[in-house]
Amino acid sequence: MKWEKEKINFNNFIIENNVIGLFKEPIVLKSGRLSYWYVNWRNIAADVYLLDKLTDYLLSYIDFLNLKPNCFYGVPEGASKLGIITQFKWAKRHKNYSVGVFTLSMGRGLQKEHGDPKDRFFLGTPDGKVIILEDTVTTGDSLVGTIKELKKIGINSIAAIVLTDRNELRDDGKSVEEVILEQGVKYYAMSNAIELLPNLKLDKEIAKKIEEYFEKYGSKEIRLTN
Repeated sequence: MKWEKEKINFNNFIIENNVIGLFKEPIVLKSGRLSYWYVNWRNIAADVYLLDKLTDYLLSYIDFLNLKPNCFYGVPEGASKLGIITQFKWAKRHKNYSVGVFTLSMGRGLQKEHGDPKDRFFLGTPDGKVIILEDTVTTGDSLVGTIKELKKIGINSIAAIVLTDRNELRDDGKSVEEVILEQGVKYYAMSNAIELLPNLKLDKEIAKKIEEYFEKYGSKEIRLTN
């Protein structure tokens, strides 16, 4: 199935499983910004069935992009499960699936204070051509930080894939995609706010607040009210 059709199913998967939360009072994001909407993939990651479905969508997207990685690595700790399950499925589908061929890698949320740098940062060091996975990006700081840490120890990150891009500009005026590309890494988003939000049933007041938020922070403006 081509991704163009699968993408519709993926967006519906996001909406039907309440990945996007709406709030009458703004919440504080990790970036420090006040937002009336939130992208939360944790409930999906906590459910075996839903995580299985999610990783199937991700692998379908990888096939569409024609990427050929050796290893998937999830940004610690939010995308760690995503990275592990995707890598397991990816390895199992290959004819050369055998001992020592595919690494199962996970990053440490808190690094060890001693030992080899690779052991301090990882439980299983990413190897070969690596795709970094992230659940959602606002300013992309965690993703950029991960790319830089992998660079320090000579790991080849060929792409970064996020499940949902909030379509926001950073405080430096750049988009997340621009900053990732500056690191020499290709950037892909499986879904984004501009496409998802208009498909939600929004209270007029919240819709207006979201429009104002995008006027201030968005990489594009969004129209949710008449």
